[in-house]
Amino acid sequence: MQTTTIEISKEYLHFAAAHFTLFSDTERENLHGHNFQVTLDAEAAIADDGLTFDYNILKKALKQMCDDLDEQVIMPTQSPHLQIETDDAYTYIIFNGERIPFLARDLTLLPIRNVTVEELAHYLLDTLRQRSEIKALDIQQMVLRCASGEGQWASTSWSSASA
Repeated sequence: MQTTTIEISKEYLHFAAAHFTLFSDTERENLHGHNFQVTLDAEAAIADDGLTFDYNILKKALKQMCDDLDEQVIMPTQSPHLQIETDDAYTYIIFNGERIPFLARDLTLLPIRNVTVEELAHYLLDTLRQRSEIKALDIQQMVLRCASGEGQWASTSWSSASA
């Protein structure tokens, strides 16, 4: 059985988002933004017709995930250093005595520990793998990379052999 790796690295697989990285229970970055980029390698068997699968399915799913994060403030829900409170008007991120208000439309809470490329890569790959249209594909391995700027990437992988 022949396999091949399809690399998906499209210009439109990006999102602009604000965040701050947490360094401890008393230190954090100032709120700032990045233009994040996402790429994916997917390994699969080559079928008798010379095709692996319709990789437009992967491109569409990745684009939707990027669009969902675009122009958002991203905050982690799994950090031991943050508390999150909500009232009728705002969601508050509480850090070291600071109570930072955000409108719900501007804020995306993610089930991660910190907003870093390392955590975003894992989150994006896990989210991609949970989509039914992706589960239906016969992919043997995926490697997702996330960058917060040129030359600063994190990657994570999944293999059906270890699943």
